[in-house]
Amino acid sequence: MRPCLLLLLKERPAHGYDLVDRLHSAFIDDLDAGGVYRTLRAFEREGLVRSTWSTSGSGPARRTYSLTTAGTDCLRHQIELLEVTHHLVHVFLTRCGEASLVSSVIGEGSERREVSP
Repeated sequence: MRPCLLLLLKERPAHGYDLVDRLHSAFIDDLDAGGVYRTLRAFEREGLVRSTWSTSGSGPARRTYSLTTAGTDCLRHQIELLEVTHHLVHVFLTRCGEASLVSSVIGEGSERREVSP
């Protein structure tokens, strides 16, 4: 969830509810909203995000989060780690296919694979 939140904040500053909604629709089906808020508070303690209170004409004030320079650097580091992981998974699945272990692709447009028992 951490790299996904950092990416969403790189795209634009947002309040917690918006981030929960965007995370759910783009990345994570089974999302713990409380975990998102705990992660945002941790990011703030770590200096990865800053928050400000914003008010609108109606409703309560909302805390809006934005990425700091340290947050952008952390996102870049996460991207590098994910690229390495992606490469390793690709090599692994290729070798599984060569060993006739990969049986089918699941879902339309999905890269998830089902491995035969």
